[in-house]
Amino acid sequence: MSNPLLENFNTPFDTIPFSKIKNEHFLPAFIEGIRLAKEEISLLTESTEPTTFENTVVALEASGNKVDLISNIFFNLNSAETSDEMQALAKDISPLLSEFSNDVMLNEELFRKVKLVYESVDKTKLDEESLTLQEKTYKGFVRNGANLPADKKEKLRAIDKEISVLGQQYGENVLKETNAFSMDVTDEKELEGLPDFVKEAAAETAKEKGKEGAWTFTLQYPSYIPFMTYSANRELRKKMFMAYGSRSFKGNEFDNQEVVKKLVQLRFERAQLLGYPTHAHFVLEERMAETPEKVNEFLADILAISQPATLKDVEELTAYAKKLDGLDTIERWDFAYYSEKLKKEKYEVDDELLKPYFQLEKVIDGVFKVAEKLFGIHFVENKEIDRYHPEVLVYEVRNGNNELVAIFYADFYPREGKRGGAWMTVFRQQKKVNGEDKRPHISIVCSFTKPTKSTPSLLTFNEVQTLFHEFGHALHGMLAKGNYGSLSGTNVYWDFVELPSQILENWTLEKDCLDLFARHYKTGEAIPADLVQRLKESANFQAGYATTRQVAFGMLDMAYHGVDPSGIKNIGEFEKALFEKMEVLPQVKETNMSCQFSHIFNGGYSSGYYSYKWAEVLDADAFEFFKEKGIFNSEVAGKFKDNILSKGGSEHPMILYKKFRGREPDPKALLRRAGLLKK
Repeated sequence: MSNPLLENFNTPFDTIPFSKIKNEHFLPAFIEGIRLAKEEISLLTESTEPTTFENTVVALEASGNKVDLISNIFFNLNSAETSDEMQALAKDISPLLSEFSNDVMLNEELFRKVKLVYESVDKTKLDEESLTLQEKTYKGFVRNGANLPADKKEKLRAIDKEISVLGQQYGENVLKETNAFSMDVTDEKELEGLPDFVKEAAAETAKEKGKEGAWTFTLQYPSYIPFMTYSANRELRKKMFMAYGSRSFKGNEFDNQEVVKKLVQLRFERAQLLGYPTHAHFVLEERMAETPEKVNEFLADILAISQPATLKDVEELTAYAKKLDGLDTIERWDFAYYSEKLKKEKYEVDDELLKPYFQLEKVIDGVFKVAEKLFGIHFVENKEIDRYHPEVLVYEVRNGNNELVAIFYADFYPREGKRGGAWMTVFRQQKKVNGEDKRPHISIVCSFTKPTKSTPSLLTFNEVQTLFHEFGHALHGMLAKGNYGSLSGTNVYWDFVELPSQILENWTLEKDCLDLFARHYKTGEAIPADLVQRLKESANFQAGYATTRQVAFGMLDMAYHGVDPSGIKNIGEFEKALFEKMEVLPQVKETNMSCQFSHIFNGGYSSGYYSYKWAEVLDADAFEFFKEKGIFNSEVAGKFKDNILSKGGSEHPMILYKKFRGREPDPKALLRRAGLLKK
């Protein structure tokens, strides 16, 4: 049987022939890809040529390309277009890859050669990127057990295999719990407060599920968030909140409590095996923050400023809810509802007012125009390139000379086979092969409001910011200009990776940017200047509460990974004790964040959730530079492109940031922007 994953694609720009790939192709392709990679490594280790940087470090970097490509395809599809069959495959494939990775990292002869290069090569003859690759390669071996004795290497293999399986199980449990719940409403009176666009979407969902005449609400973001924001029915808000907050925390077959305990314990044991006090110490060695102590200090400093503002936010909202509806206490299922009402009263702005100006197609066009004005690239849709789902859009990205910069995939709507949230990912990383620049294939995946019979897809302002955020990540991947794939694009320290995404969100609050695309979908009228001003003024509404909430999640992550977790006996009680110090709303014992905190248990952010706030410091400081010179200033944009976006992980991020900004970031920039510090 021919296997498209193992053949030359012979497609436009060597894009992936998704329509030819079947699930049965994946496992044989992985097995063959791993065999080929092992052959390449054998040639490297058995070579009798004098050991050099080129024939060892660069050769190792170039090995396993087929495995990397198949992995990118499989795991991206398992997130964006999964099925029970794919999830079953993942349980076989993940341990296979973990075993292969260990075979490489624990290969004694390979490490001997890498170490020889590391200790003997003339560093003055290597450029910065090559020095970084050499350092990263050597440390990669050490950090994966190359210096361990044989018995401990075997123990490491077993731990890695189990971690790989548990991570997959965690993600599947959350997805299954999300898909398992839906709430059907048959009496229109119970829909009080919901805007027409929410009701229409719910009616379409009901119709899709064969429940004509009803309104169906799910735990997918485009259904859940508007319901919690607008529904005047407090009981139904509570029902939705409880379903969402209790995912994988019900003691059923999809419960994640034991998975969490096992994962944090295994991560701790792995770190100890490698000589680190905790998993956080291991992870942060390769981050700008460097140590758990620095992270905890960073979060505590922000909390000290945000917590008093949080108390004021909640006091104001509680008084408002009492005045409006006689509530003495606001519960968690009340927060979004009364926040939206208060925000509308204070600033005369809400999503119902804004959404008509944010038609998805126009927002896409707008973010493309921003990229063109800043970085001189343009996007041309290509309907001939194969895609993994009919809803996916594909673009050629070209520069001013009409040269190909990247292939860009965009997947915008929720589906049952797609995990929730939004993310950017890579199908093919930018790199140079035999001097030829291989341009990247980049994708963003979102879960936005679907079009209905009467209206196109109209985005909430939060969704507009999400699109700009993920597109910022995409630019980091698309504009990469390195030699080595492992240092290209978003392959940077994780507390630096959010800078390109978060900085782009700033443009959504600038009228010069909004004028490029924010037009009423019926009348074509540009978004009014006074509405933009009110939107800008409302940006810091409840900034204290939002900041404290993010800090709390960062602290939860560090509480799991910055200590010996063997004392954690009960996930619910552990989380409750931590959050009690920061929470200003009554806790709900049936709900739990840890059991659905996919970022840290299935998304690579373990000991790294703080990085959103860390990168906010960078992006606030960087955007102040743009504001000083003009948000479309070509000089500043050029510096950002040349020193941040194109450089990937070729140098230490602080060196790159200083080349862009001329100095280190000002930590107070974040608090100034949030209105928590006077300018």
